[in-house]
Amino acid sequence: MSDFRYPIAIGSPDVSRFEQVEALVDTGSSYTWVPRAVLERLGVKASFRMEFETADGRIIERDVAETQIRVDGRTRTRLVVFGDEGTTPLLGADTLQGCGLAADPVRHRLIPVPGLLMTL
Repeated sequence: MSDFRYPIAIGSPDVSRFEQVEALVDTGSSYTWVPRAVLERLGVKASFRMEFETADGRIIERDVAETQIRVDGRTRTRLVVFGDEGTTPLLGADTLQGCGLAADPVRHRLIPVPGLLMTL
């Protein structure tokens, strides 16, 4: 799969301000990662810490919060991970699914997809 970047906006918890970042679309990442400085400027406060396994097998722990994320005009409350300074913002699978979007790696775009429902 080819990598591509996509503009997303991270919002303050009260939805009064948004800051746009270019995020790497990373369907292998569970959650969206944003540099700590961006989240702090918007007044996002960490709610808890969570463990993550990196691509090279290390286990790391990072702060996590809920805040607003806007992708293609779709604004949702999602989990965001406080990334280290200098790290690339990542648009993860949870945000993509929560916004009803999927990555099109050939055309480097996001496409709408319906949710799946299992009937009883």
